[in-house]
Amino acid sequence: MPDFPISPTNPWLAPLAGFSDLPFRLVCRKYGCNVAVTEMVSAKGLFYNFEHTKEYLATTKEDSPLIVQIFGNEPQIIAQALSRLKDMGYKYFDLNAGCPVKKVTKTGAGAGLLKDISTLTAILEVMAKVAGEENIGVKIRLGWNKDDPVYLKIARVAEELGLGWITLHPRYAKEGFSGKARWECIKELKEYTKVPVIASGDLFTAIDGVNCINYTKADSLMFARGALKNPLIFREYKKLLKYGLERNIYSDLKKEKIIMIKLHIFLIKKYAKDKNPILRLRTIMSRYLRGYNRSKSLRELAVRVSSWEDVDYVIKLLEEELI
Repeated sequence: MPDFPISPTNPWLAPLAGFSDLPFRLVCRKYGCNVAVTEMVSAKGLFYNFEHTKEYLATTKEDSPLIVQIFGNEPQIIAQALSRLKDMGYKYFDLNAGCPVKKVTKTGAGAGLLKDISTLTAILEVMAKVAGEENIGVKIRLGWNKDDPVYLKIARVAEELGLGWITLHPRYAKEGFSGKARWECIKELKEYTKVPVIASGDLFTAIDGVNCINYTKADSLMFARGALKNPLIFREYKKLLKYGLERNIYSDLKKEKIIMIKLHIFLIKKYAKDKNPILRLRTIMSRYLRGYNRSKSLRELAVRVSSWEDVDYVIKLLEEELI
């Protein structure tokens, strides 16, 4: 196991493409996230075009433990990318073998590796050699399609190599995000392997998180879409885990969300390196504004903000709703 605790009381933030940047990770950590994973980073990009990809790696001392998620299908390229990252001070790494997006899988990377267990194994072997097996994990799906479930085979590989963790999103790659996550497969995986199992899939609320942990007995869990909608989910989950599902933890949620939105805006101003961080805020704020009385009109304003003054105006209207 890695030298940070893996337990149900230490929830993870998933590697969310386009969202899991430093400001968002710091917001989630503020509200109870214990382990965060970067957006998935191309091993080739790190090796051949480092300047273009290094923005994914921005971090601070508060952003720890941080796991860098890598995708690719060439063991030696991945090994050299990890060696470079290790020299820069990064310690923990995760192989993405679960992304179902076509532009990734058509290269044999992401969930494409589920069709080539020998290559997946070779990649994990070189990653473990470079960074130490306890500092390496892998994120997978059940398999490429229903005809070929491979998650237990990969778990066997992970256990033989002594990997630090394995994350399972219990859908097949061909399903994308359709249908329902099969939590029973997480439960089966946990019973099958000694490698710490991180649960993923359909964790939209804090209650979902507690129900998943109670049912699967996974070592920890990873919030993805639930965190995008509400980073407070980490704190809510921890309270429910501690006090029980009957505990009312939502009384000041709307007020807390405004404080959280302001924090995210502050962190984007402080750390964003792109030319127009306002564009990023449009999508972020639109997600956060669900659930308020004037949600529709506020979201319509949020997706059109073009200045920090516009952002401040939306926050002002939001605060007025609570008066």
